[in-house]
Parts: sequence; structure tokens; C-alpha cells
Amino acid sequence: MSNTLRFLALAACMCGSLRAADSSITVSVDKPGVKVSPMLWGIFFEDINLSADGGLYAELVRNRSFEDSDKPEHWSAVSSGNAKIALTVDTAQPLSARNPRSLKVSITDPGVARAGVANGGYFGMAVRKGAKYDLALRARSDGAFKGPLTVTLESADSVAYAKERIKGLTADWQAFRLTLKADTTDPKARLVISADQAGTFWLDGVSLFPQETFKGHGFRPDIAQMLADLKPAFMRFPGGCWVEGNTMKEAYRWKETVGDIFERRSQYNLWGYTATHGIGYHEYLQLSEDLGAEPMFCINVGMSHRENVPLDQMGEYVQDALDALEYANGPADSTWGALRAKAGHPAPFNMKYLEIGNENGGPAYNERYALFHDAVKAKYPDVRLIANHWLGGVPKSRPLDIVDEHYYSNPEFFMAQANRYDSYDRNGYQVFVGEYAVTQGTGEGSLRGAVGEAAFMTGLERNSDVVFMAAYAPLLVNANHRRWNPDLIVYDSSRVYGIPSYYVQQLFSAHRGGTVLPCVVESAPAEPPVQSGMIGVGTWLTQAEFKDIKVTRGDEVLYTCDFAGGAKGWKTKGGAWKAEGGAYRQSALDENVTAVAGDKKWRDYTYTLKARKTGGAEGFLILIGVDKEGQKSWWNLGGWGNRRHGLEMPGVEGAEADGTIETGRWYDIKVELKGGNVKCFLDGKLVHDVHAKPLKALYASPTLSPDGREVILKVVNAAAAPRTADIRLDGVAGVAKGAKGWVLTSGDAMDENSLDEPTKVAPAEFVPAAAVPAFSQVFPGNSVTVMRLPLGR
Repeated sequence: MSNTLRFLALAACMCGSLRAADSSITVSVDKPGVKVSPMLWGIFFEDINLSADGGLYAELVRNRSFEDSDKPEHWSAVSSGNAKIALTVDTAQPLSARNPRSLKVSITDPGVARAGVANGGYFGMAVRKGAKYDLALRARSDGAFKGPLTVTLESADSVAYAKERIKGLTADWQAFRLTLKADTTDPKARLVISADQAGTFWLDGVSLFPQETFKGHGFRPDIAQMLADLKPAFMRFPGGCWVEGNTMKEAYRWKETVGDIFERRSQYNLWGYTATHGIGYHEYLQLSEDLGAEPMFCINVGMSHRENVPLDQMGEYVQDALDALEYANGPADSTWGALRAKAGHPAPFNMKYLEIGNENGGPAYNERYALFHDAVKAKYPDVRLIANHWLGGVPKSRPLDIVDEHYYSNPEFFMAQANRYDSYDRNGYQVFVGEYAVTQGTGEGSLRGAVGEAAFMTGLERNSDVVFMAAYAPLLVNANHRRWNPDLIVYDSSRVYGIPSYYVQQLFSAHRGGTVLPCVVESAPAEPPVQSGMIGVGTWLTQAEFKDIKVTRGDEVLYTCDFAGGAKGWKTKGGAWKAEGGAYRQSALDENVTAVAGDKKWRDYTYTLKARKTGGAEGFLILIGVDKEGQKSWWNLGGWGNRRHGLEMPGVEGAEADGTIETGRWYDIKVELKGGNVKCFLDGKLVHDVHAKPLKALYASPTLSPDGREVILKVVNAAAAPRTADIRLDGVAGVAKGAKGWVLTSGDAMDENSLDEPTKVAPAEFVPAAAVPAFSQVFPGNSVTVMRLPLGR
């Protein structure tokens, strides 16, 4: 937040007595409710967006073992003369059967200076003046070449910051270690290994590590500190879709990620890169301990995105779960506990939570969950198992401890879900909201998205007897490799920042209550959802085609498109679109593929078209009322595994009906928008007739601090304009001195942080005008406020 905006936010919060109240919040301090779960706020680490390699893992060299492909990816030839340099990925004389590749460097005609190879790391190596970096590599020669090799840390234009030499190369592999001390700070440095004479040599396992890491355990300090500042109660790892993989060959198998770093499996990651497993199972456990968080391992359940392990071959996967628990919890003289001790941690990690699969469902998951449940509970009865809530609901084959539910949508969806858990069965399983985030209509992480999530989180906290744990997702993104958007923490080689949602997570976690306090919030609704905007078409894991697009308002024709002349004016997101044969065809089997056209100012219109599914798993998406980039505002036909039709728009709840979409059949589709009313017709039959509900403006969660001395009041204002609330604390004499408050807001709901403005949207501290049981407080538009109110005695 800029200094000016920060001042205005503070001024607004401190001047409650100068504005007439338009809202009220009454807290019954004398009627305490359920205990707040101490595990409620945690983090979810998935290897996505270069979050491990190129992120939290402090390794500076990319493709250090040359296993990315059969080409020398991320390595390049360098020469300051006229040398000829050939780089070849070679498998002769391998150091490791699991990682057999090495880099062969052949230099001829070296000229007068040097020739060799360079590695720029993950979009530049950040080096700092005075810092020391440990280099380790294996090298051999053709026998004739003896060296020396010169190792330099240098700029992109070859200005050296540190230099050392390696001597005595032979035809046999040798390990070399040395330390480089940088004399300059440069976020875009590179590592160069060169010679000043002709010859051939091989390299493998080239690692450059800063000596300074988080608690000495190999994690990049600034990113790890961002995690620590969240004060997470638990850490779920390592995924996510990364656990499943597209095929079982790509699935995460923890036993291939422990032991010697250079013997660990180099594995293709479905998010578009090769993972070194430098952060393996052991390091995840260590990181959890370093953060003071309970570890939660999510294990593959014998299911991938495209295939499942036959039921009669599930034995080794079930055994993996038992062995993972022994590694984490077993004595140092047990088989897997001994390997943990060898890695430097003889004491058990005492892992209490094990998640069985990620986003798995249906009959196959039901069968496999039973296998894992029975085996784990027989040997480790105190370990709490977490089951997936996915297609087909939850597994029915065995009792459930905790169930993992995931939510991704727009800000208004999360506001509408603030009361979701009010009516959950108090005698059933506990809920882990394992993944949630505003992913639509929020740019790369805006204030508005954070406000939507905060409104939802007040409901999670109020229902702590049901909601046991919750974690935002995803956690990390390298700004140069964004495969999911948004992400809580963003970084490049030398800088890091949190999006506004980061500060919401931090505010809720830093100000944990001990007991829920009943409250009544009275406030006029926020501005009604806008039922206007562009139209569009889309698919989800489906191929489809669309034609005869028409938008009318009464007798007025606003837009038509027959695609005879192409798809001019259509803006696509993902997929493979082509206008041909009078139709707009989408042929990719990807998720969340859309194309939009028209005017954001359109309102009160009728949208008609024809659509046909040509392949894939679901039906199609009919976009309506789209007024923001990436907004989720559509009629989902044949969604949820081609079992239901549902209207997914801001302010619309419960608009679902059973239904499927057949392949190869043309459907006539009509959607009418008028005021707050939406009507949807399929082949002339009315499927939905709903009125968009106005959303609440104020959301609140009051709790009593664990020591019983303070009321912690969290208030979210989702309206665009400020709201002034009369706040009453019933059952107490008053508020003592020392009240404190924090507000997260900004000048525009779509404001974001960035590498250049990392705290544009960040909390500002203020002093609430609270001295008696009743006082007035202003909550700025689009804001999240936390107040700690000491109770008078």
C-alpha cells in the first residue's frame, strides 16, 4: 500500500465516531461457543510453478545432473576466442544407473583465451557481495586432457565475481569441491566452467549452493521466512496433481526421493519441468519441523489422471504408506527409521496425518481407500487419515476421520459460501479445506480476491468444530514459470513478495482465537452482482463445436456470428480453436478453455446458439454476463463428470439439475438475462429459473483469545463503500487500554502487489476507538480488519 493510501485507510478506521452507523455487530462474550481448532490455518506445498527447484530449494544450477533431456538444456557454450565447442549429453561411463546422463564438452582450436560451458540457473543466479557459495561437481577427461578447469561466477557479459581452479583430471570420475566468494551483488549471474586449451572432459552432478540457507537445511532463506511468517499449524505436501501424475509412471513415489541427492530420481513434472527431488520426503518433514508445523503427507493411492493400478497389484503402494510412516515415526534402529537417522535426524518426526490420494473419487478410490485404511489403522491406529471428497462424494467403504474438500472460484462465490458449514453434521467427519483460492476475476492476486477468501475464512473459523484444517493453494510461483494463477508467494532469483491473500492468511493465523463467540451482524447487502457483460463458449476436458451465435434485446439484434468469415473479435483462453464450416471448433482436451465476444456493457439480453460435443469427458460451457477477465460466469452443461447441469455465476446458489450431454448431437441453447433473473433453456426446456441473490456486505468472526483476556474480532467489508458499524460486546464491563487493529485495503479493489511494489497492498496498524462495551468503527470498502480488544476486569 502506498503511504497515501495507508494514511487514508488508517484515517478511515480511526474516525468511526464521526460517521453515522449503518451496520451493527453484537458479540456475546458471555456465551462462549466451540473451541477454535488449533490446526485450522496451515499451508499446502505442491511442486508446481518451479516451487521446489527454482524456488524454495536453494540450488542455483539448473539441470545439474543433465537429466532434463537428451540435449544440454539450460547449459550453453561460451568462448572468448575462436574455439569450437561441442556439447553432448552422454550416457557412456555413467555415475548412476538411475541418472545415467553426463555432459561431454569437446573443445578444439581454443584460440587465445577460454572455452567452456555456462549455466544461468533459474532465470539468473542471484549472488550477493561477500556471500560464499559451495560448488560440488564430478568430472573426468578423455585421459589426454589434464586441465585445469577454471570455475567462475560472473555476469552475463563475462565480468568475473569469483574464480577458482580444478586440477588433476583423469579418465576416471572424481569428485571436486571448492568455495566461491562473490565480490559483487548480481541477480542475473551465471556459473562458467572453462578451459584454456583444447581437450575433452565430462561433467556430472554440478551443484552450486549458497552457504546461507534457512536453518542450515538447504532452503532459500527469504522464501522460507515468508512461510515461517505465516505461522502454519501444519504443512501438507508434496501435492496436488503432482502426487498423481498424468500416468502412474509420473506419479510421486517417496522412496525415490530419499538418500543420496544424486541417486534420487530425476522426474518429469506434469507442470512442465524436470524435478530433481532435492526437496524429497525427508526435506519436507524437516521443513515442517523447521516451521513448527505438523507434517501431512499426501500419498499416491494407485491412481493417476489417466490410469489406475490394478487392485491385485496394490500391495507395494499400501506398503509405501506403511514405510513412509516408519520413516517419519519409527525408531532409529527400524529399517526406514535408520535411513532417516542416516540423513541426520535420529529422532522421529512424529507425523500424525496421512492423506490417501489427491482429488481421487469414484468406485476405484472407494476400493483403494479401504486397503490403505485397514493397513494403516492396524499398525498405526493413532494416525489420522484424510480422505478425498471428489467425483462421487466421499468413500463409503470405511469410517472417515477427516475429509479433504477443494474450492476454486470467483470472489463472490466465496462470499456466498461463508455460511456453508453452518449446517454441516456435527456428528460426522471433520473437514479439511485442503485447497481454496479465488482464481477468477482477480488478476494475478488482487485485493478483491483476498476479500472474498477472507469472507469465506470467517465461516471456517466460526465452524471450527467441523472445519479442522484449511490451507490456501497453491503456495509458491516463480514469476518466470507461472503454470497456475494466482499463487500466494511470488519470487524471482533475488526478490519475493506475497499477494494480498498472503496477508489475509497471515492475519488469520497470527490472530488465532481459542473459543468462538456468538455474534449477530446487521448490515445492508453489498452492491448486487452485475448480471451483464459479454457472452462466450467453452469446454472442460471436452472437445466441442458451436454455431449460430445470436444476442438480442427485445427486437434489437446486438450481435450475430456464423463463423463463415472466421472468429474476428473472439478472445480465447487456452485450447485449440478454429473457425471452419460455419462453426467454432475447440479440439483440445484441456480444463477451463474459453472464448468470449461482445460488450461488457450488455445487459438484459437473450443469448442463443447451437452446441455439439465431439469428444471428451464432459459437456460444454456457455458463458454469460462476463464483465471481468477470467470471470467464472457460465452455464455448465454436462459438468461434474457429465452428470449435472449447473449455473455458476456471482450471487447464484443451488442452480443445479441432473443431466448429461451426448456426443455428436446438436443442442439448442438459450439463456435469458433480465435484471437479477437468469433463465436457461436446453432444447426448448426450462432447466434453471433463478434470481441472483445480493451478497452480504459485512462478515465477522469474533473469538476469545486462548488466555481469555482479549476479544479478537475479524471483520470483512465486501462492499465497495465504507461501512460504519456499532460494535457491542455483551457480557463484559468494557474494553481496557491497549486495543490494537490491523486493516488490509487499498485504493482499488483490483490492486495487486508485485516484485517492484511488494507491499502495495499490505496491512496497516491502527488503534481502535474502543473503550466501552459499545463503540463505533469504520470498515473501509473492500477491506479485512482484525482488532484485539483487551477486556476490562
